[in-house]
Amino acid sequence: MTDANYRRYTNLASLLHILRNRRLTLLSPETWDDKNDAFFLAEYKRIKKLKTLLALCLAVREETYHHWQVFSHGSDGVCIEFDESKLIEAFDAAGVRHGFISYELLKTVQRMDDVDPERLPFMKRWPYGDEQEYRAVFADEVEDRLAFDVLIQLEAIRRITLSPWLNPALVPAVRDSIKDLPGCARLTVYRSTLIDNDQWKKLTGRVALPVAPPR
Repeated sequence: MTDANYRRYTNLASLLHILRNRRLTLLSPETWDDKNDAFFLAEYKRIKKLKTLLALCLAVREETYHHWQVFSHGSDGVCIEFDESKLIEAFDAAGVRHGFISYELLKTVQRMDDVDPERLPFMKRWPYGDEQEYRAVFADEVEDRLAFDVLIQLEAIRRITLSPWLNPALVPAVRDSIKDLPGCARLTVYRSTLIDNDQWKKLTGRVALPVAPPR
């Protein structure tokens, strides 16, 4: 097992829920933007005759504009980075199924026969492959649930990144509010500079100017 960061892109409301209640909440995929993905999970629920099927998605790679734009757009977006081993321990303790998504080409799946239904919650189309998604899934054959909680320790959180669209003048107040929560004083909290990075912009100061020819 590698020492990877598992990133949960979400919003401030979800972050406060996690920090205050020490739990990750799996929810229904019915409202997901990727309707292909939501359909696969709905079909899995139907085929397995489940009363409940809930999920939670993370990304296992460095931040990208895609992640922020799609999953955490706007000034209240946040990215929570989890320690891999502690996160997986929490999933195992809760008894949820979890694993990496398999990304398939359309022409490949068109040739598939007798698809194992257990693959459906962990398959997506190839164009989504850059997400490098890791997913937790909770299924219940008896009870109809709206949510399922996975207990998580604050020590499992490596750092919290605030939205690149959050006005810098507001960052101190948001950071302090997070750190003022019980047990959160030592959390690392900073604002993403993905769309406005001073170090990147300094590159223009090292541009080699053309030398004027001698007269």
